[in-house]
Amino acid sequence: MSDTSAKPASADAQPELSVVMPCLNEADTLAVCIGKALRAMRENDIRGEIIVADNGSTDGSVEIAESEGARVVHVSEKGYGNALMGGIAAAKGRFVIMGDADDSYDFLEIPKFVEQLRKGCDLAQGCRLESGGGTVMAGAMPFLHRHLGNPMFTAFVRSWFSAPIHDVYCGLRGFTKEAYNRLDLRCTGMEFATEMIIKAALYKLKIAEVPITLHPDGRKAHKPHLRTFRDGWRTLRFFLLYCPRRLYVMPGLALWALAAILCTLVLFGTPLGGVKLGAHSLIIASLCAIMGYQSMLFGALTKVFAIGEGMVPMDGKSRRLFKIATLERGIVAGALITLLGLGLIGKATLDWMGTGFGPLDYASTMKLVVPGMTLSALGFQTVLASFFMSLLGMRRK
Repeated sequence: MSDTSAKPASADAQPELSVVMPCLNEADTLAVCIGKALRAMRENDIRGEIIVADNGSTDGSVEIAESEGARVVHVSEKGYGNALMGGIAAAKGRFVIMGDADDSYDFLEIPKFVEQLRKGCDLAQGCRLESGGGTVMAGAMPFLHRHLGNPMFTAFVRSWFSAPIHDVYCGLRGFTKEAYNRLDLRCTGMEFATEMIIKAALYKLKIAEVPITLHPDGRKAHKPHLRTFRDGWRTLRFFLLYCPRRLYVMPGLALWALAAILCTLVLFGTPLGGVKLGAHSLIIASLCAIMGYQSMLFGALTKVFAIGEGMVPMDGKSRRLFKIATLERGIVAGALITLLGLGLIGKATLDWMGTGFGPLDYASTMKLVVPGMTLSALGFQTVLASFFMSLLGMRRK
């Protein structure tokens, strides 16, 4: 049992630091983690508190936490993110450090995080990997996590969101309560940790990286809660949802480029590798154009929705786009594109009337009908998307 008399903050004192540990049946290691956190604060003159956010433990974890001097917060909604949000909401400290209660993180390293927060950092992110100065003890991290999953997702978050970190999955991190409230995190599962990194980068918060040592999981009663492929897919899905440019816009542009190439080859009769493309290729080009445009519209709508819901901040590019892409301009542009498409279809109809509604030259007629159909569809989509985007954007005003 830890020396609870050495608790850094009295019941009435305002703590500088709140250490939040999510807990679901951590009886094997919880006392050790609480003891290390209390010792770290006591030996480094940090006035703080320990909060155990219990997510429905049935192994005596609650009783252990209370006997060791921690304050227990009961969180009924299941999930890693839910547990942390419940614990952080109850935190009284100006600074918060979160960390798992499985004894893989050494809470004696707390002072390194507090030092960065005192210097003015909004987020002090732990790093276990060698690329960021950390250390992974033998047997502490599965091979796939250490050499594939974590480096891959870290590369994504560095490239896509410009986050200055080397270990996106590290759960030992510190942040100011003010910065946390500003981020307005939503994820209730394992994605909570990556959402914090992404939004901190998007909101241009001051981020510092703290090298730490990862130790083998000390639990014996049950396996780790993390599931490699399930949680890996959920992380990738979350990254894509927060990056509509890569999920929607870039594939849409690629489809448009393919459509443009095919249209050029067909309309100008240019052979491709000795093969002259015909009307069937024009139909494929039309499909690519419609699919690509739909994809890009989804990207724009997703961005508007994310900004309106406070999921991402308004940036300069989006602000300029919203000034240009007004509802009225969208309606006019969509109507003109639709009229152009209907004009091409009308021209093909007039040609048909000129033959007395008899047989037409298939190749030449399709060069009018297919582009006309495509432009009509794109224009109609533009009008509807403009109304929908305006509806979503009302939240921002």
